[in-house]
Amino acid sequence: MGASTVPVPVPVPVPVPQPVRVRLDDPAYHELARSFRGSLVRAGDAPYEERRRIWNGAIDRHPALIAPCTGSADVVAALKWAVETGAPVAVRGGGHSFPGHSVCDGGVVIDLSAMKEIRVDPEARTARVGAGALLGELDAATQPFGLAVPSGIVTHTGVAGLTLGGGIGWLSRKYGMSVDQLLSVDLVTAGGERVTAGAAHEPELFWGMRGAGGNFGIVTEFTFRLNPVGPTVLAGPVLWPVEDSPQVMRFYRDWIAGAPDELTTIVIHRKAPPSPALPPELHGRPVVMVIACWVGEPEAGEEVMRPMREFGRPLLDLCRPKPYLAHQAMFDPSFPHGWRYYFRGCGLDRLDDGALDVMARYAGRIASPQSGFPLFQLGGAVARVGEDDTAASGRSLGHMLNINGIREAPEGFDEERGWVREFWSAMQPYQAGVYVNFLMDEGEQRIRLAYGSRERKLERLRALKAEWDPGNVFRLNQNIPPADA
Repeated sequence: MGASTVPVPVPVPVPVPQPVRVRLDDPAYHELARSFRGSLVRAGDAPYEERRRIWNGAIDRHPALIAPCTGSADVVAALKWAVETGAPVAVRGGGHSFPGHSVCDGGVVIDLSAMKEIRVDPEARTARVGAGALLGELDAATQPFGLAVPSGIVTHTGVAGLTLGGGIGWLSRKYGMSVDQLLSVDLVTAGGERVTAGAAHEPELFWGMRGAGGNFGIVTEFTFRLNPVGPTVLAGPVLWPVEDSPQVMRFYRDWIAGAPDELTTIVIHRKAPPSPALPPELHGRPVVMVIACWVGEPEAGEEVMRPMREFGRPLLDLCRPKPYLAHQAMFDPSFPHGWRYYFRGCGLDRLDDGALDVMARYAGRIASPQSGFPLFQLGGAVARVGEDDTAASGRSLGHMLNINGIREAPEGFDEERGWVREFWSAMQPYQAGVYVNFLMDEGEQRIRLAYGSRERKLERLRALKAEWDPGNVFRLNQNIPPADA
């Protein structure tokens, strides 16, 4: 299929909520302040400016109230106040939401970031995880036992947001998405009820929470199944000059065709970062990197990796045995808090020649030293879960592309967004799906695509929404409206 110019869809405008004024003489606020164990933060309070900031520095919103919760009782109290006052509700876990759904203008931010308790049962191979925990904190708690939950690739991402949207990363092909290892969730519903959902209790709600979870309640705790991983894995990047991308990517496509589940790869085109692991002469040089994570026997992994590592003339080979914790953190310096981020993503059934040519062309146009585009390898355990077994979709996709436009400062950020949009548009002939965690505010049709374009799945989700959140209290997300809306 040949590439063509396709207009970029215009995002549906999100209505700007009317600001809610927090008055000291308001009886509802007094009741909240009496029952709330955390320290409520209003505009003008000393911690307000810091607490309203989230990971994506391109988002600048001013909530009326920030409610840093210490437990589920605080969540119930803050949610009750928001519903009674009509305030929009934003829920913050790690604050990594690409479009900034973890903060709002004129509403209340129910901030779960202090709810970090993690309890690991190495005998049962389970972990109970508070909704404010970050991926790195979860890994640090489980790796001493040689166990892990499949999760994302940046350790300061929140467990909650990543999991509720699906969760893909270095362990996906071996153990599936994060939701595939989820055993149950404790949540607070729109009506203030505390509910546990799992296979044996509220199974339909549990189905929807695994991929569309932000729509049905505020999760306060997750229970995960743990899997044997590490503590050492064979992992790391092999780098080629970006001019070699067409040849490298075609060889890569053939090489992964029969890859075992123990191997997950991510291919990244970008300018080489100023990392101490890279020689200075490579810093800033445009490269294509095939980054591997092998979670099986190291000797077998060496054999599987050899053809790719020996292809062409690599600039550098850093694939070697290393702690899983170190590999999980390798991308952290590339995605610091407060920088400006703009993303567009899409699924791909396969790597057509035309798609690879588009990637090579736009790799040559990368201007920012931070921008790039990771291409995630899927398949394996991800594909062995039925498309309708969880709300998370895209099970049969071969790859997920995430185009990253990044600037540390405002200067040049508009140009990065333009590059992302043009690139995404050029990829449209090859697109086959959407990963909900890679969506910006892109409109209803894109949300439909995120759930597989299956009307029966969307109807099932809308019915679930009508049951658990008929007033659409939880609408600051990739929103699924209730069935009667």
